[in-house]
Amino acid sequence: MEEIRTDVLVIGAGSGGLSVAAGAVQMGADVTLLEGHKMGGDCLNFGCVPSKALIAAARQAQAMRTGAMYGVTPVMPEVSYAEAKRHVHRVIETIAPVDSQERFEGLGVRVIREFGRFVDRDTVEAGRWRIRARRIVIATGSSPLVPPIPGLDGVPYQTNETIFDLMEKPEHLLVIGGGPIGMEMAQAHVRLGCRVTVIEDGRALGKDDPEMAEVVLKTLRKEGVEIVEGAKAERIEGKAGRITVHTSEGAHTGDTLLLAVGRKANVDRLNLEAAGIAYDRAVEVDDRLRTTNRKVYAVGDVAGRLQFTHVAGYHGATVIRPILFGLPARARTDHIPWATYTDPELAQVGLTEEQAVKKHGRHRVEVLRFPYHENDRAIAEGKTDGLIKVMVVRGRPVGASIAGEKAGELIGLWALVLANRLKIGAVAAMVAPYPTLGEISKRAAGQYYVPRLFESDRVKKVVRFVQKYLP
Repeated sequence: MEEIRTDVLVIGAGSGGLSVAAGAVQMGADVTLLEGHKMGGDCLNFGCVPSKALIAAARQAQAMRTGAMYGVTPVMPEVSYAEAKRHVHRVIETIAPVDSQERFEGLGVRVIREFGRFVDRDTVEAGRWRIRARRIVIATGSSPLVPPIPGLDGVPYQTNETIFDLMEKPEHLLVIGGGPIGMEMAQAHVRLGCRVTVIEDGRALGKDDPEMAEVVLKTLRKEGVEIVEGAKAERIEGKAGRITVHTSEGAHTGDTLLLAVGRKANVDRLNLEAAGIAYDRAVEVDDRLRTTNRKVYAVGDVAGRLQFTHVAGYHGATVIRPILFGLPARARTDHIPWATYTDPELAQVGLTEEQAVKKHGRHRVEVLRFPYHENDRAIAEGKTDGLIKVMVVRGRPVGASIAGEKAGELIGLWALVLANRLKIGAVAAMVAPYPTLGEISKRAAGQYYVPRLFESDRVKKVVRFVQKYLP
């Protein structure tokens, strides 16, 4: 077995692992990177990139159906599902070189295309290599969770790891799971000409503010997505082309089944016990993202926190500081934004209204609101379904929720505000170009001053006094 000694060993070449590897090697460390599957990880190959490419194809199809209000005669699009999937794969191929083995070897990273397995506290075996490292970063990500539903093992099903290779259009897609992945794929498929039923045990988009989620769900239902809430999948039967999901609220039959019920951390291959690393559903880490083995860190989905690509990248940047320089660095979550890329989009950063009230008390929380239908750009583009809510405590935003056109872009401003703990006045003082959707954030911030300036008898008295005696 060939032995390697390295400063930093990274296990997993997804967003988090690649961030660590690229940063560490360019700062002078000897870096070894293990990847037993695909470079780029889940996001590039099975998640963010392919899903957004399919959503883009579906949006083009929907635009052809909805042109009447703009003076464009609506037509029923002729959709090639296979060609839409080829578009997905072209997008992946275009982005792949950025995450490729060749690029990282060009940076100076030693890339080994094998899965890694701990043999002691600082040693990992991978294929014919035995690697001893000063510091190790686990960045193995997560995989689709397959729930233990009776009968599931007897029928074919799709997950986000297989749906983008499906070239034959489903006639009736059954989606188990009403979270972001399930709802994004449901809308994309109904726009591409499929019948779609979403089966959700609880409330669809249940982790988001209910008022904001309803803006999205209303549109999906209008477009034809059947959303069955409070329906637990109890049994599945059938065969390829005819699958029935029996739920607590009735049965639903379709030709294709997609599972979108969550993710599980990839820890099974790692032999974590040999390294003294505690784990349950995910690797146990502290605020520094350090495991119970002081030489080992975990980043991204496998660390069991917010499971988003941008969080994995943020984690990667965070652990560089202690690994390379021995300096303290802690990972925060209060400033992390996320978005669901339905149409309209749904985005959140910090606390929702319910969470803010629970943490700070109703009397201390001010909720600033502004609707899309009062924004001139939204009116011009016919995108008036939407709302922003900003939760403020003593003049400082603690959360923002947006449902509407480009919500995923608009939330970035509020992520900046929370990351730097700015006051609401920073946004109110901002000058946004007219007409843009960005004015929605400024107008929401301005609501903070309405009762303090325009509805204040004291302010009016001061103004009258100054006007009376001002030379």
